[in-house]
Amino acid sequence: MAYKYLVIVESPAKAKTIEKYLGKNYKVVASVGHIRDLPKSKMGVDTENNYEPHYISIRGKGDVIKSLKAAAKKADKVYLAADPDREGEAIAWHLSFLLGLDLNDKNRVVFNEITKEAVKAAFKEPRTINLDLVDAQQARRILDRLVGYSLSPILWRKVKKGLSAGRVQSVALKIIIDRENDIRKFIPEEYWSIDGNFQKAKKKFKSSFWGLDGKKKKLPNAEAVKEVTTRIKGKEYDVTKVEKKERKRNPALPFTTSSLQQEAARKLNFRTRKTMMVAQQLYEGIALGKQGTVGLITYMRTDSTRIADSAKAEVAEYIEKTYGSEFSAHGGRKVKNAQGAQDAHEAIRPSSVMRTPNEIKQYLDKDQLKLYTLIWSRLVASQMTPAILDTMKVTLEQNGVIFIANGAKVKFKGFMQVYVEGRDDGKEDKENILPDLAKGDKVNALDIEPKQHFTQPPARFSEATLIRALEENGVGRPSTYAPTLETIQRRYYVKLTNKRFEPTELGEIVNSLIVEFFPQIVDVHFTASMEGDLDKIGVGTEKWVEVVDRFYRPFEKELTNAEEKIEKIQIKDEPAGFDCDLCGHPMVIKLGRYGKFYACSNFPECRNTKAIVKEIGVTCPVCNEGQVIERKSKKNRLFYGCSRYPDCDFTSWDKPIGRPCPKCGQYLVEKKVKGGKQVVCINGDYEENIQK
Repeated sequence: MAYKYLVIVESPAKAKTIEKYLGKNYKVVASVGHIRDLPKSKMGVDTENNYEPHYISIRGKGDVIKSLKAAAKKADKVYLAADPDREGEAIAWHLSFLLGLDLNDKNRVVFNEITKEAVKAAFKEPRTINLDLVDAQQARRILDRLVGYSLSPILWRKVKKGLSAGRVQSVALKIIIDRENDIRKFIPEEYWSIDGNFQKAKKKFKSSFWGLDGKKKKLPNAEAVKEVTTRIKGKEYDVTKVEKKERKRNPALPFTTSSLQQEAARKLNFRTRKTMMVAQQLYEGIALGKQGTVGLITYMRTDSTRIADSAKAEVAEYIEKTYGSEFSAHGGRKVKNAQGAQDAHEAIRPSSVMRTPNEIKQYLDKDQLKLYTLIWSRLVASQMTPAILDTMKVTLEQNGVIFIANGAKVKFKGFMQVYVEGRDDGKEDKENILPDLAKGDKVNALDIEPKQHFTQPPARFSEATLIRALEENGVGRPSTYAPTLETIQRRYYVKLTNKRFEPTELGEIVNSLIVEFFPQIVDVHFTASMEGDLDKIGVGTEKWVEVVDRFYRPFEKELTNAEEKIEKIQIKDEPAGFDCDLCGHPMVIKLGRYGKFYACSNFPECRNTKAIVKEIGVTCPVCNEGQVIERKSKKNRLFYGCSRYPDCDFTSWDKPIGRPCPKCGQYLVEKKVKGGKQVVCINGDYEENIQK
């Protein structure tokens, strides 16, 4: 088919969508991501000649490049429509080089959403390739290469083959290990609480001890509790004070990449990689029946909370029509982006709020629908009026013993009609409604219960909280969070235990070396200032060679020092406590790429290895001989199996508990359900709740 214009995008899915919008004079093809990069086999950066990069065509991209060149020769003009960020600008620049295009030609097209209107508008205003953005991407790539290809060989020689270190991943690893050290150093402190159930005219409510004789009192031990409880005489309390206030709660802002990743983790239980993969699908386009293929959301790599005036107007119209004008903020709140935000794009939002999740759900798979609903709801809520809550604080007193009850009732839902922001514990705020009380009223205590508590150490980082920590410290940018988290897990520097990051022994060894010999690499403030310098390159106020040089010269001295002073670290093998069943030599515990395993100490003469398994103290319910042990699938998912495998092939994704079903005699398992766990029969004939 003849065409006049060739358009090159990154993704085949995106190519199909855009070609439908542009018509028969346009042919749209995909580069399938980057086509040139630094070589994998060597540094590829000339540190003696202004850090000149040596780019080569990426291995396996030969056929793609050949077809792009052939297609470009047939076209009157070539447009470069890679993603609207630094990475996309660099791809356009590399394509321009390979295809011999003029850098002064206006052939770069960018759009923040893949809709017919946005794409056609972008082609009316093409521009030249922004070389400042290219330089910013190139500087980041070169910095990361200098760090990775300089540190990794040292780790190979001094610690273990196959290790690596990176600029942002080293900071992320240190943040995780610093938290782990805080947990280890933590000393629990005892404290007590006294809670009571109270009643007025058959209406029950809860209240907590506050203080004695008008002063707030802490309860550090049982003696302090006894001092309080001995003063309580009888069940009647006086209401001595009632405070009623009206409080407003503002809606959350539209999503940035970071806040989307965090909220999808909390509300949808999505891993960071999954969130970005599904968001990419929604951005590139979904076939919506007769409407054709439409990009459902704006570009998903952004640190801005800004939305276009046209989008605000559309959302306001939708809110007024659906909920009434009292729910519309009429243009939304005026907000500032976080300090350091590039604001190159809008926030993540639906390309049209009129495409409600309910109307298009038939065209989306379940994950796409969940994420689209989250993005859609967040945008609509951000343009709605605040929720109004009536709060009530009641002081109860008897013989100088003071209890305080706090209550809240939603008076006007506002944005909460659509969306309530998630919390780290995954629960939503609930109303606590108190009965009508006035000063001078009498209430009765149904029960008073003292409880002993101990302070808890800080929690390990989840994916969501680690991303928030990186963002708050100015480390990395929206596009770097997901690959950073993936890398530190793939290298087995950290592992996920109950969805929380726990450093491994290997990770701690690597971190200690980098902290001692390359303190600048893991300095949070230094890394954040480096991100700022990269942003300055992107707007043309810094030269990329100067930024790289300021980093590399002191780093080069640290490398020389490390080579001389780091002694080879032997990761000692631990005795396993049993002998090899093949040759009789003692078995040892070794540290491998995917964790610890048993191996024969007579290696390489004997290559016997065994996985380290954990018994759960339950006899196999199938053969009644072996023990049930924890195992890991190829996708690193936990399951349970018999220790006599392959003689016994019992497996279960759910944990057997060692009891037979009282109804049918089959075995019971512990199953995760929303809000906790349940014990269920494998036949489905019986279930019992586990107390949280």
